Amino acid sequence: MIRQETAAGVLTLTIDRTRRANSLTAAMLEDLAQAVEAAHDTRLLVLTGAGDTVFSAGADLDEARAGLATSPLWERLSGAVAAFPGLPVAALNGTLAGGAFGMALACDIRLAVPQASFFYPVAKLGYLPQPSDPARLAALVGPARAKLILAAGARLDAAEALAFGLVDRVVPDARAAAREMAEDLADTQASHVAAIKAMVPG
Repeated sequence: MIRQETAAGVLTLTIDRTRRANSLTAAMLEDLAQAVEAAHDTRLLVLTGAGDTVFSAGADLDEARAGLATSPLWERLSGAVAAFPGLPVAALNGTLAGGAFGMALACDIRLAVPQASFFYPVAKLGYLPQPSDPARLAALVGPARAKLILAAGARLDAAEALAFGLVDRVVPDARAAAREMAEDLADTQASHVAAIKAMVPG
């Protein structure tokens, strides 16, 4: 399920399916996309996972085999995150894997805990990455490292992800760091955040 919390101009969406490593079903992707698309006058969008070990393992395996791995819902979600006028922040409370990369790559800021790991095993599984993911990944880490992750299936720890530029900060508690950002923006109008964001290229 997807838990939503809205408070003081901050929308927090939490992937809550810990017994299945926060893997995503089509219904959950639909809920995430709708929530992001419907967000108005919101300074900060926080995407996170429940628990202390996994942000999301990507697609639910049963649904992936039934077609979810190539569903347009992934692109709809990452497109909605990328188009969000405020600051979308991925508070990566643990492992980021597979199709869940898309929403994190579309965020403006990625915060990760030290125990997080990162892998996108599409080549091994016989799938192509979602269409927008390679370009967004290459913009962050460079083309060679994007190929290392996507085509060679490299698995990164948090320190290497930070060195690559895949994440922006490694912090003891990613959700707490996102809350601190929200507090810093508490007196800032959503339109002002959007205007500053629009001035930054890339």
